[in-house]
Amino acid sequence: MSGITRRSFLAAAGAAGSAPRRPNVVMFMTDDHGAWALGSYGCNDLRTPNIDRLASGGARFTRAFACTPVCSPSRMTYFTGRLPSRHGVQDWLRPEDSFGEKTRRWLDGHPTFSEVLARNGYRLGMSGKWHMGDDENAQAGFSWWNTVPGGGGPYRDPEFVKNGRRAKVAGYKTDIVTGGALEFLDSVRNDPFFLYVPYYAPHTPFDYQPETYRAPYAQAAFSCFPDAPPHPWQNPGLKEHHGNRASKLAYSALITGVDHNVGRIVSRLQERGLRDNTLIVFTADQGWNAGHHGVWGKGNGTWPFNMYEESLHVPLIWNLPNAIRPGRVLTPMVSSYDFFPTILDYLGIDAPRDPVRVGRSYAAFLRGDAPATPNRLYFEYSFVRAVRTENLKYVQRTKEWPSELYDLETDPGETRNVIADRAYRKPLDALRRDLDRFFAEAGAPPIEQWRATTEQQLTVYNR
Repeated sequence: MSGITRRSFLAAAGAAGSAPRRPNVVMFMTDDHGAWALGSYGCNDLRTPNIDRLASGGARFTRAFACTPVCSPSRMTYFTGRLPSRHGVQDWLRPEDSFGEKTRRWLDGHPTFSEVLARNGYRLGMSGKWHMGDDENAQAGFSWWNTVPGGGGPYRDPEFVKNGRRAKVAGYKTDIVTGGALEFLDSVRNDPFFLYVPYYAPHTPFDYQPETYRAPYAQAAFSCFPDAPPHPWQNPGLKEHHGNRASKLAYSALITGVDHNVGRIVSRLQERGLRDNTLIVFTADQGWNAGHHGVWGKGNGTWPFNMYEESLHVPLIWNLPNAIRPGRVLTPMVSSYDFFPTILDYLGIDAPRDPVRVGRSYAAFLRGDAPATPNRLYFEYSFVRAVRTENLKYVQRTKEWPSELYDLETDPGETRNVIADRAYRKPLDALRRDLDRFFAEAGAPPIEQWRATTEQQLTVYNR
């Protein structure tokens, strides 16, 4: 099979004499997880056998990026296909905006792919980090809900809210998230389901990891963690992690803990006879620098915010037995804003028209085709916007801060800002015009007016 199409559904229906059944979906999302930090993406120091098997048994995208290198706006974009300046979340949501008396549902008024799935017969469950407002309560088409409000907190003995009931749960947070996901899987019967498992790991704090996940790294060299001198813009709250072996070990153990739990869920799908008809998607909300560029952190790992490759580049794996050919390595540049149209397209569901949604479907690549696609992506984070082509990245900031231009072909490590180099004047002018055009066509105001796009309580950063 080359993929899931309406024709294959109809053929199956004719053969069986009944309506075709769409695939179930399990979507894993990690937090602060750069694509570099998986064995299947080249980091042999990291122990991620279960995720690596999903990659080798399915399709692995090598150039997948988050639109925004910080959690809440990135998640909003995954669910809506809209830019931050259109969905209204421009930074991570502070506690008062995430839960409690003053919270709001930031997704309200923005169509989500999850609601489309619910309208098309899917039963939806979520266990893990929501962090898009009113975190304690099921929404956006979900009927089963298990979360820690606010999207943070300790890893040991956390307080969860499960289907409206709050309780402190003994144990390790990643394991508890998986326990909730397994409970949902055990409750499903005949309807197709969509299970969203957004893990908190490997996000800080690095306060606790069970020894079973730490043990593989007792003698690790941590060769995937650069020890470059701290960046002059480094966020001081994360500076202590530079060159810190304990931080490298904690980050690695958190990822191995996720990998173990991904294996638990795949095993439960197999035990219940669901695996062959369950699409698994593995990705992250944004990337992470762990010494890359001299930075520890993501987009807000520096002040002003950055748009480095490691902040934006995320793992993206799709696996559906007998449909997505094993071992596929896919190279188109795709964004988190493309996920909305892609998941619906792949499942054979029409996406509602939305002039504000900017994404395009990449499902054709999963079916074995190789269509021509635009060779550029766009990014936004508060007062920073960027455009990336095959070989150039232009980072535009408001007038208070310097802008940047990187030649990714000659300088893939983004070490030299060539924005003042006369040799790049023509391509720079073209990228500026293109960036302004894209955001104007999306209905966003000029970058200097970015504050008008959000009503959230913004975090104040200091150098």
